Amino acid sequence: MSKLRVGVIGLGEVAQVIHLPIIESLPDHYELAAICDISPGLLKRLGDRYRVEHRHTDAREMIAAGGLDCVFVLNSDEYHAECTIAALDARLDVLVEKPMCLSPREAAEIIAARNRSGKTVMVAYMRRFAPAFNEAVARLPELGEVRYARVHDVIGENRLIVDQTSYVDRPDDIPQELVDEKWARRSALVREALGEVPQELEWTYGLLCGLGSHDLSAMRELLGRPREVSAAKMWRNGGYVVALLDYGDFVVTYETGVDAQLRYDTYIEVYGESGTMKVQYDTPYVRHFPTTLHLELTNGDAYERSVVRPHLKDPYTYELEYFHEIVTNGGTPKTGPEDYVQDMELFVDIIRAIEASS
Repeated sequence: MSKLRVGVIGLGEVAQVIHLPIIESLPDHYELAAICDISPGLLKRLGDRYRVEHRHTDAREMIAAGGLDCVFVLNSDEYHAECTIAALDARLDVLVEKPMCLSPREAAEIIAARNRSGKTVMVAYMRRFAPAFNEAVARLPELGEVRYARVHDVIGENRLIVDQTSYVDRPDDIPQELVDEKWARRSALVREALGEVPQELEWTYGLLCGLGSHDLSAMRELLGRPREVSAAKMWRNGGYVVALLDYGDFVVTYETGVDAQLRYDTYIEVYGESGTMKVQYDTPYVRHFPTTLHLELTNGDAYERSVVRPHLKDPYTYELEYFHEIVTNGGTPKTGPEDYVQDMELFVDIIRAIEASS
């Protein structure tokens, strides 16, 4: 098996809890060859912990130093496109955390860089790699004609769970000017996508790009893309969203929001003519909590209920194994840039529906 030398850009919560431990757990797949973060203190502490010699505070510097086969782009959303394009131009394969980017212009530039480099870009939609989800995709025809579906994702802040189950090193040495620059950059990119909108709609777009991208991406793989967003509403400064998605022969209700409850309430439920399925997710921040598939099927006079848990391996591990397979053996990832563009278009459609309801 070919081992990939990976450089990790961004050493925050998701890197510490998920990606770095999984890289370490897959020694036949990956070698952690370089790390990058704007916090010098975090860079030193995690570099020492994972015994990484090559440490950088600038992503372009890390990429230019060479010695890598691929990069994982895990830093703040506003910089995903810049880092992804720099890596592609250096002929490196890229796994980029969702959202791939914040504006259509950035998406087009990533696709152009991918095309001229011939390298792989994969968006890290880990929920779509859960075995229970993939089984749901395969077994959907057993339900008969789809009549209705719900996509539900109302969760407590990730930090509530993370702080109970993991240690995360949160640095205090990031200059305020860099924080200010990040938020200014974010606002400019969101305005590129939406035009001039009230700030609460910028925040709503941020919720859709972050939490919502998981839900809507998985929905599209399972059910396809909706014809249109019939209606949508947001409240509490863009912290909650409900949308009605028209599929022609059926409708999907999408509901999402973030609160202060210590729980993770996330599922996709599909009602068919003679069966129902529910993909139930649990927090990804506690590794190996299983995703389960709940089935209710009517067969003749019989009504059958079952719960399927294909494997305890976490979806993030499946995702990184899949990325390794695509890079080393060739192929097109199912969660590529064009796939993400469909999500971005759906985010904008939801925002426009919210505007129309105001």
